[in-house]
Amino acid sequence: MIYFPRWKTALVLIVCALGILYALPNLLSKDTQAKLAGSLPGWMPHKTVNLGLDLQGGSHLLLQADLDAVMKDRSESLIQGLRPELRKAKIGYTQIAAMPGGGLRIKLRAAADGAALRKILRNLDSDLTITDKDNGETVEAVYGPPDLKKIQDTTIEQSIEIVRRRVDETGTREPAIQRQGEDRIIVQIPGLDNPERIKELLGRTAKLTFHLLAEAGGGRSLPMQDQPGQNVTIQRQAMLTGDMLIDAQPSFGQTGNPVVTFRLNGLGGKRFCDVTRGNVNKPFAIVLDNAVISAPNINEPICGGNAQISGNFTLQEATDLALLLRAGALPAPLHVVEERTVGPTLGADSVKAGMKACIYAFVFVFIYMTLIYGLFGLFASFALLFNMILIIAVMSTLQAILTLPGIAGIVLTIGLAVDANVLIFERIKEELRAGRSVLAALDAGYTRARTTIIDSNLTALIAALILFSFGTGPIKGFAVTMCIGVVTSYFCALMLTQMIVLAWIRWKKPKTIQA
Repeated sequence: MIYFPRWKTALVLIVCALGILYALPNLLSKDTQAKLAGSLPGWMPHKTVNLGLDLQGGSHLLLQADLDAVMKDRSESLIQGLRPELRKAKIGYTQIAAMPGGGLRIKLRAAADGAALRKILRNLDSDLTITDKDNGETVEAVYGPPDLKKIQDTTIEQSIEIVRRRVDETGTREPAIQRQGEDRIIVQIPGLDNPERIKELLGRTAKLTFHLLAEAGGGRSLPMQDQPGQNVTIQRQAMLTGDMLIDAQPSFGQTGNPVVTFRLNGLGGKRFCDVTRGNVNKPFAIVLDNAVISAPNINEPICGGNAQISGNFTLQEATDLALLLRAGALPAPLHVVEERTVGPTLGADSVKAGMKACIYAFVFVFIYMTLIYGLFGLFASFALLFNMILIIAVMSTLQAILTLPGIAGIVLTIGLAVDANVLIFERIKEELRAGRSVLAALDAGYTRARTTIIDSNLTALIAALILFSFGTGPIKGFAVTMCIGVVTSYFCALMLTQMIVLAWIRWKKPKTIQA
């Protein structure tokens, strides 16, 4: 005897009610949505489906990370760390040079110092592969292919995170940022018609360091940002780095000019205090991306972890610099290798075409199911309508991005969602032909078709999850709607339709049915 417990009925009704409630904001205008978002309590549904670049219009940027610059910086850091260690160990050398692709070549005065040098190198970086050349007088320390791959992957992952922070800081809603290939990053920003400011923000490494000035003849010479043609010589060793910043905000100085105020963490605040206390009345340089943006005098110890950067900024420049410092420095320079802009008109046309495809698909499925299965086909079509509502509700709740391939996934879901009902109804027909009663036929139809339905939905879900995990761009958008559609289709076929059929049976009490 087929049995549908009350708790399951309550669950189906609650899910359907919530689906309608969470899908409703998508039918409202943008002005009404904004008013509701500001007036309704936080727990009330007000989110809508986010349209992707191809539906809303916006900007598409393809960025390439300069991994060679990363390896060069890594080699320079190794050289700076190695020299004092060699002096401490009293190891003589004639040359230390960076190698192409990352690594060092050291020429020793005495081959006997090779063992001590190798120990120092391993302490500096355990990933280095060390080999001897020229009877031990030359030592090469390079990164092997697995280590280079690890550095490459880490750099791209960090770059994606920093890019995401920078774009989010501008207030842009739901950007799509993902890796492409070995060294490229795709940035899609829906609703952005002019990408110039984003390009400028993403094109800056924002590597901030603080240096004391060097004596004549030593150190490193860098140009002044606001004084073309003038250089400042700084000490190579930074007294403070940008990763010690906790926060940075645009503000105004005592003269009324825009400045950037920043706050350091505990370690940075203590180090800044110690350095400025020991160098009162001496200048120091604030360096951003290999250019000196300011070289003020240390009038007194700067303690407490708060300070400011001034450099003849405009308000927009101060705002952008604060944004970059908050988001953090990119581990590698990024270069724009491709740029596309999708107009809002083209996006609106795509939305209309997608909606039309969904409506046509639903109408044709409705007609087919009604002609073949009669009243039961109407029940299945009603459940299909709720299936579409639930897909929209789930995407709104998760703030998933709907793309043109995603609409294709919804259309495909409409076509496949009734498969489960077809299996059930055909099974019911077989049981009725075998002479079973109405209730017995319904029980057998839903019970025996369930395993087949679970298997088919599970395999479809696995395929969609694989597409989502390994796919990019359009493939991912298709996979999102497919994953959601598989789950909602199962719910509607095996719970909602069954509840409707049983309610009708109890109401009409038919002696026979034509499924």
